[in-house]
Amino acid sequence: MSLCALALSLGLMLLPSEPTQPNKPVPRKEAFLGMHFDLHPQKGDTELGADLDEANLRELLRRVRPDYVQYDCKGHAGYTGYPTKVGWASPGIVRDSLALWRKVTADQGVGLFVHYSGVWDTVAIEHHPEWARVDAAGNRDPNNTSTFGPYVDELLIPQLTEVLTAYKLDGAWVDGDCWAAQLDYSPAAMAAWKSETGRDDAPRKRSDPGWFEWKQFHRRLFERYVAHWVDAVHRAVPGVQLTSNWMYSTHAPKKPEVNLDFLSGDYSPTLSVDRARVEARYLAGNGLPWDLMAWGFNWTDGIGHTLKTPAMLEQEAAVVLMQGGGFQTYYQPTRRGYIVPQIIETQEAVAKFCRARQAVSHKSASVPQVALMLSSETQFDRSDVVFTPWGCTSELEGALHGLLENGYSVDILAEHALLPQIAKYPMVVVADAYRITEPTRRALLAYVRNGGSLLVLGAACAANFREAIGADFEGENQETTAELACPGGLVPIAGAWQTVRPKTAKPVAYRYATRDTRKPGLVAATINAYGKGRMAAVFGPLAIGHFRTHHPASRSLFAALARSLFPSPAVTSDAPSFVELALRRTRDGRLAVHLLNTLEMQRSSQVLSADVVPPVGPIQVRLRCPQPKRVTWEPDGKVLKTTWRDGTLVVTVPKLEIHGAILVR
Repeated sequence: MSLCALALSLGLMLLPSEPTQPNKPVPRKEAFLGMHFDLHPQKGDTELGADLDEANLRELLRRVRPDYVQYDCKGHAGYTGYPTKVGWASPGIVRDSLALWRKVTADQGVGLFVHYSGVWDTVAIEHHPEWARVDAAGNRDPNNTSTFGPYVDELLIPQLTEVLTAYKLDGAWVDGDCWAAQLDYSPAAMAAWKSETGRDDAPRKRSDPGWFEWKQFHRRLFERYVAHWVDAVHRAVPGVQLTSNWMYSTHAPKKPEVNLDFLSGDYSPTLSVDRARVEARYLAGNGLPWDLMAWGFNWTDGIGHTLKTPAMLEQEAAVVLMQGGGFQTYYQPTRRGYIVPQIIETQEAVAKFCRARQAVSHKSASVPQVALMLSSETQFDRSDVVFTPWGCTSELEGALHGLLENGYSVDILAEHALLPQIAKYPMVVVADAYRITEPTRRALLAYVRNGGSLLVLGAACAANFREAIGADFEGENQETTAELACPGGLVPIAGAWQTVRPKTAKPVAYRYATRDTRKPGLVAATINAYGKGRMAAVFGPLAIGHFRTHHPASRSLFAALARSLFPSPAVTSDAPSFVELALRRTRDGRLAVHLLNTLEMQRSSQVLSADVVPPVGPIQVRLRCPQPKRVTWEPDGKVLKTTWRDGTLVVTVPKLEIHGAILVR
């Protein structure tokens, strides 16, 4: 019997040895670069930790030099990878991996956090069926616990407290929490519903009265649940740093209220750049320390996991860095705990790439240009789970892509973050938000009256702003196919279209039943003066159409609308559409124009690995700014040749590989 197995049989905890050096890790609110390892220990494991080697871990930390590591503690199956006295340890532990990770990270002054699965805990439900969430048909969920029941007090809080204290950990990254919570009809949930509303029964499906209220009830109570365990663990382990994976991201687009120490999320392993550029832009506007996690591996049918190349991960990292965030990468060691050489080599290269850009990127702030509003109200209505954006953000992403492809610097903000600072943005875009509260609607209209430029996309979204659009709406919107005539040509856009008759508005695009445009078409988009500002509207599904095709014609309509509303952005470039731009201020206040080359970004599960991102250039950038003393290309530090006249800097970047920034001093 192994020492660890003996300890388990005796109910003992194997404690890590004390560190040999008193190095202090970087606090998570200041951390920039991390690594994440999880194994989700299973009942069938037999060799956990068998190949764990101190030299292996030291080599990883020496070559990568992360600010922190997140290692597995408990996965979705509910079994722990350490010898717990509170819950259920995997029977396959042969060496206490967490103890060795703590020893080595402490020696190196690297923070150690644990990956802990919260709501999703299969083995807990096997032992305590009464802890399960119950679905609308009365069936117990085999995986997800009820956030209304005793699980949080009888297992989650005691177990987190146990592991954080015993191993002197820096914090916990709680997975399977925000995004795993489901609508719950358990007795405890129904009792809470009755206490709040006085009702004995609850809606069971979308068509039932009170469905939206039922979902919002769950969202409020889930937030209370997270606050409960976060506050309890903070009290039990002073100084510990905690987050709930994806809380207060696009999954839960509301004002942060729980006392989380940082925000974090792991984005899609396949559509990585696409997901990261949405999440990074949203998290950057929340006012809290944040990072995003890339998956260091990928998969496709019949193949299993494949490791990503440095070039792929550097491109994914750049998406996050250029919005001011921290970056971490997720890998799985072998089931025996070994970190293979390819992971170390790749992460060494990625770390070098990131560290070179840290000074110009980390904790930078946006220079407001275009605000793209994520409508929380619309998402909360669309989504029939507690907190996830799945199936809800395609229109938002289509609008984002249309703007980025035309060289605009874009921030994504929900209502709570946008409205207090809306006057800072020369242009605001609202994409297919059919559910808008009256206070938000009035604030958007006041923004235009006071001189702002507002673009609304989609028939139902436009209907919220009839008085400012300058056109009569004829009947209800209708599902139809249309050929949309854009400056760059025709493109088919199918979906809900609204027929309008302009009054004061000027038509800027038309739609046709077929590609034969010899007969008059119907007005598809307009622009109208309203107060001191301007209001443009597209009366059909341009955003989702662009998301589905990324056709140059639909891109050209985004360009025409944006130029009409916002003719003089602070920065422009002649870069091709696959180069993204972000205008930021560094932590010490210097202007920086970030450029990202998205060539070879992954779009298909049949093309998993690009080892080279082809460079592009030269690129000319024009920036309105005071006359600079020095302009460099970072991270190289190379002085760029520039001209400056009448408040406009013109600079040429000879070559863009993956990412770089023009730094103006």
